[in-house]
Amino acid sequence: MHKPAASIAPITVMAFDYGTRRVGVAVGNSVTKAGEPLKTISAVNSDTLFKDIEMLLADWRPDLLVVGRPTHPDGKPHEMTAKATRFGNQLHGRFHLPVAWVDERYSSVVLEGDLQMRDNLDAHSAAIILEQYFAEVGSKAVE
Repeated sequence: MHKPAASIAPITVMAFDYGTRRVGVAVGNSVTKAGEPLKTISAVNSDTLFKDIEMLLADWRPDLLVVGRPTHPDGKPHEMTAKATRFGNQLHGRFHLPVAWVDERYSSVVLEGDLQMRDNLDAHSAAIILEQYFAEVGSKAVE
């Protein structure tokens, strides 16, 4: 006899595409597994950046944060890998939410050809990072 699958409560996830000048933010949930671009934050300093993030967290109340971790095409780390890692660690330290990492080598490249998305490219990149996270989690659950 089959046991019914345990129902898992949906979770809200907020994703970040970290850059030194701009940070893209998207949100989604484990039911739709779709990322919705929220905004691109252009902060003059880290205090302003984290205040903007704090307001988004208060509005959306995510259960998990996802940060894109950029690498070279061959998967080797570079300067931005360490900066994105530090950013994710700061999110965890400041807001006490779990942080997951996604390989984001091609998230911006996928969108650069789409003129409609250029104004908010970083937020759309964050949405792709989020959808990639859901795809990776879903494939692990099947294994």
